[in-house]
Amino acid sequence: MNSTLDLSVPTIILYSVLTLMAVIANLVYFEEVIYLIRKVPATNRRATIMWVSGLSPVIASTSCVGMWVPLASMITDLTTAVYIAIALHKFQEMIIEEFGGDEIFLKHFENTLVTFSTGPCCCCCPCLPAAKMSRRLMIMLKLGTFQLAFLRPVLMIFTLVLWVNGTFDPDDISPSGPAIWINTSLGVSTVVALWPVSIVFNKVKGELKSQKIIPKFILFKISFILNQLQALIINITASTGSIACAPPFSSTARGIYMNQQLLIMEMFIITLISQIYYRRKYHAKEIDGKQPTVKTHEGQNHLNGSITEGERSNV
Repeated sequence: MNSTLDLSVPTIILYSVLTLMAVIANLVYFEEVIYLIRKVPATNRRATIMWVSGLSPVIASTSCVGMWVPLASMITDLTTAVYIAIALHKFQEMIIEEFGGDEIFLKHFENTLVTFSTGPCCCCCPCLPAAKMSRRLMIMLKLGTFQLAFLRPVLMIFTLVLWVNGTFDPDDISPSGPAIWINTSLGVSTVVALWPVSIVFNKVKGELKSQKIIPKFILFKISFILNQLQALIINITASTGSIACAPPFSSTARGIYMNQQLLIMEMFIITLISQIYYRRKYHAKEIDGKQPTVKTHEGQNHLNGSITEGERSNV
């Protein structure tokens, strides 16, 4: 491919605008990080919020680098894939931390029924038996997301080694090639990881409305789907020749560029919207390291040094 010096003036202007969007997304995120450092104590809660809210700026940044440096697209895609896997695990942890941590979560939901007939694995299986929440079940749910956070980096490093050696071709989906086996393993691992996140979310979404957990979950899912499904659709479209080639770019190369440019714009918008829900006000007692109030089934509050419902409404 030609270098950026051979690009036309309109293309350079477009790339500059998209780069500015990526830079603004990162500046907004850095401002949020500073706000969280000031308002939230150095706990696992703050770390998980930073990991999750950083998803869209990271995707925008890697897409921008891949757009300007086409030869780095493989590395930027692998970086994005690894970050998404870790962020998915952190999102599950964030839900539990926003609720008050493992102990309060278990105390509140212990011996209550957990429904497994949810997406993406078992949404069509309403006959699945429910199980009572326990410490063992919570650990299993956490392991469901952790396996992706562990497996994807390992497979990505393995893929990168094969790519450097010239033995990995992402377009080779024959049974004799490594691409189909790596992608299949990642696909199964991803679906398995999404399942426990949905289970935990469905369990707490009614309790954490004041923490804006539903829009946070929606934004995370949109970022995940756009990064995964959009790229797949564009790649399939390009491979069938529906995206015309424009010398010096092949149909596949144009598809990659289109996906990167769309992701920058989409993640820029998502980053701005995310500030509404992640950059919220924290009560003084929360800043001191206390967890948010949650209601028990009897309508009483788990104080744990946190604010009451009346205090939260005034925040």
